Amino acid sequence: MEDLILIVEDEPPQVEVLRYNLESEGFRTVVATGGEEALLLVKEEEPDLVVLDWMLPDLSGIEVCRQLKARPDSKTLPVIMLTARGEESDRVRGLDTGADDYVTKPYSPGEIIARIRAVLRRAHPERDEQLLKYADVTMDLAQHKVIRDGKSIHLGPTEFRLLKTLMERPGRVFSREQLLDRAWGRDIYVESRTVDVHIRRLRKALNVDGAPDLIRTVRGAGYAIDIETA
Repeated sequence: MEDLILIVEDEPPQVEVLRYNLESEGFRTVVATGGEEALLLVKEEEPDLVVLDWMLPDLSGIEVCRQLKARPDSKTLPVIMLTARGEESDRVRGLDTGADDYVTKPYSPGEIIARIRAVLRRAHPERDEQLLKYADVTMDLAQHKVIRDGKSIHLGPTEFRLLKTLMERPGRVFSREQLLDRAWGRDIYVESRTVDVHIRRLRKALNVDGAPDLIRTVRGAGYAIDIETA
């Protein structure tokens, strides 16, 4: 699945321009029109990056960024600040709060998309290699191959997407609903229990020749890939 971008902006025209251009480039988007809503959506949606306007009707973008960087679940979440403030002191303040980049309005669609891609590359350097590695499992995203302990593992497309999601954030527990969004897509209706079926298939494929189970089931919460289960 493509990266999910949380747009935090209270001006509808700006929201529409951002959504249109991001979705045209293949990104998924979700929108918050205020700071409190943004903090809630980060927990619920687990975006890959936040585009955060400085001026919001409740909490300021600076305060939202400060709170995100103080929370264990979002301290590494990339944030790009948007603002009409072009003074160097304002840019320094935004970056000191923990923002990964700072874009001054007005900006071109090409600029914001380039900035987003650059920040995502810095946040996930393993993507440049198109390889994900965890314990004795290696995923080659470009070749659609999975190797465990030197042995090739055949996975169907859905199991491949599930494993990719889990391996991108080792130790993180994903709910069934979050896995559905990332492996099937937001616009496709699938029963949440379908995830269990595909996780069983994924486990069966990975646990070849009695290899330890790396996928942890968290009762009432979801699944994680976790070396402690081995």
